Amino acid sequence: MIPDLGKYATDVLSAYAIAILLLVALVAVSLRQSAKARKALQDAEQRAKP
Repeated sequence: MIPDLGKYATDVLSAYAIAILLLVALVAVSLRQSAKARKALQDAEQRAKP
């Protein structure tokens, strides 16, 4: 199932690990910013109601 990477196994697998970590971090930051913006919008809408 896993291809034989030979002497490059460490380099290739570490590159995959770094890429996955960066993607996870990007998703986490995006979700946090989305929640923050959603809360700010809800607060603004509550203040705008008479």
